[in-house]
Amino acid sequence: MSAEEQSASPDTQAPQSRTFEADVAKLLHLMVHSVYSDKDVFLRELVSNAADACEKLRYEALSHPDLLGEDQKGAIRITLDPDNGRLTVADNGIGMSAEEMIEALGTIARSGTRAFVERLETAQQAEGSQLIGQFGVGFYSTFMVADKVEVFSRRAGSQAANVWVSDGKGAYSVAAVNLEDAPERGTRVVLHLMEDARSYAEAHTVERLIKTHSGHVPVPIFLADKPDAEPREISDGAALWARPKAEIAAADYTDFYRGVAGQFDEPALTIHFRAEGRQEYTMLAFVPGSRPFDLFDPQRKARMKLYVRRVLISDEADLLPGYLRFMRGLVDSADLPLNVSREMIQESPLLAAIRKAVTGRVLSELEKLSTADAGAYAKVWDNFGAVLKEGLYEDFERRDALLGLARFKTTSSGGEWRSLKDYVAGLKDNQTAIYYLAGDDARRIETSPHLEGFRARGIEVLLLADPVDSFWVTSALGYEGKPFKSVTQGAADLALIPLLDKPEEAAPDVSSAVAAYLAFAKSTLGEDVSDVRASERLTSSAVCLVAPEHGMDKRLEQILAGAGKLEGALQKPVLEINPRHALVARLAAAREAGADLPFVESATRLLLDEARILDGTVPADPAAFAERLSQVLSRSLG
Repeated sequence: MSAEEQSASPDTQAPQSRTFEADVAKLLHLMVHSVYSDKDVFLRELVSNAADACEKLRYEALSHPDLLGEDQKGAIRITLDPDNGRLTVADNGIGMSAEEMIEALGTIARSGTRAFVERLETAQQAEGSQLIGQFGVGFYSTFMVADKVEVFSRRAGSQAANVWVSDGKGAYSVAAVNLEDAPERGTRVVLHLMEDARSYAEAHTVERLIKTHSGHVPVPIFLADKPDAEPREISDGAALWARPKAEIAAADYTDFYRGVAGQFDEPALTIHFRAEGRQEYTMLAFVPGSRPFDLFDPQRKARMKLYVRRVLISDEADLLPGYLRFMRGLVDSADLPLNVSREMIQESPLLAAIRKAVTGRVLSELEKLSTADAGAYAKVWDNFGAVLKEGLYEDFERRDALLGLARFKTTSSGGEWRSLKDYVAGLKDNQTAIYYLAGDDARRIETSPHLEGFRARGIEVLLLADPVDSFWVTSALGYEGKPFKSVTQGAADLALIPLLDKPEEAAPDVSSAVAAYLAFAKSTLGEDVSDVRASERLTSSAVCLVAPEHGMDKRLEQILAGAGKLEGALQKPVLEINPRHALVARLAAAREAGADLPFVESATRLLLDEARILDGTVPADPAAFAERLSQVLSRSLG
């Protein structure tokens, strides 16, 4: 096919009208019909996309130099047309084919979109202008300021050009265009600005926004005040990370973070260093000041960019483990080869060494922050602690470092975060373990009857409410020689630790009548429990359920059973009875007197149901439970 034929018959033969996928349509509707005080983010997103396109072409040109032609250097050109209310952002990057336009501009490929849209919808009134920056809405932010958007693009090396057009109201079209109407290479985005957004076609506004939000992209930016004006350079494309730290202001780091992270908050921590020696590379990374919307993305990938000698290799390189996926930033290596595929670079031993080093550096910088500014670190832990704790389960090599970083709410912390170092410093005499209680609701576990005996002795207990807690705590060997022990598993082992108000009474006093009742309860409950015993951990409640000594923690068992990953039947719990409780004493006396044993048996089964409810489950037989409860109520009122 001749060049002329290709020009006349590019990717699409005629305009194709399409509708956005459902999530995109909903997102566009929310953005267009919501009022935000700060819409400036759209320009940052367009410039960021253009810079990425130029960097991708640089990479492709390593193996296909002909793609560059005579236009060797990447650039972004912004052209203003204040008379007609138009703003154009053009790049000479990699460009897009028609199919790539449909994929990139008609869908949102990143998983977690639905959750993002739902949060955007519910939070828009409460969070206002901060919302857009927090989530990073990308190309679609153009529809906050434009009632029509045209995207002309020609892929590098192609003889076909296309235009994507939409008014942001649910549909778009893709059509072929003559080559003279398209860029020689790359993409040109034309915004037809709304009346109330025409200030974005004014030079001073655009120049201010570029210098504020996009002054550090690694591609030079040129601005033409009018369509026929000579473009002038307003950003030289110097890579911020290549400059000495002493020359970089905090505001520069913040601007760069906002561009690379797609967020509009302040970074909680900036990590910028240059490694020399066996591996030479530069890292510029940030801990966000707020949670990215994709923090719990099932893919669990960190959004880190990989450069090799300032050539962008990957937007989402495997540079950090999944439990550090909240990090945003980049690594620029001077050692990795450029003449191999991206896939091979990802498998390179050099990259593995860099990955290990940068992971260690991030953890050490977090440790420094926790020591230097406990308040700032507490905010980081508030946002990302649940994710960092995944490393306690997955990363055995760094478990000690992660345990040092971990913070916990405890029965003694008053709602504040406590470190394991603080916990161990407060151990009671004869305390041999670090005690914890895991559950799915922080308020409920804080009021659990399992904690009564520990509180009565002043023993601190970790309150673990994140799902990952039940996994890491069972695989961790301990901290400073003290093992982790669940307060819902096995014997409490509290006999050697005295009560605060009655130091002489450490162990429960079990009368002969209560001892006989415990045996009666064991016989009555039969196969429903593995044992019935006097409790050291209860002081005010009558009963509770605990896991056997060598069984699985009850919370972990519930999680695995709910996920269908538990083989066989659930383990039979141990019913612990408070020998000092008035109700237990009366039941023991009634059994000893031999009066109305069927009623004592029914009340005993009701105690087991009560323990199940306190444990967050339901009675095994709800109908029988209701009948027993009615029986007891009737008798008490009779």
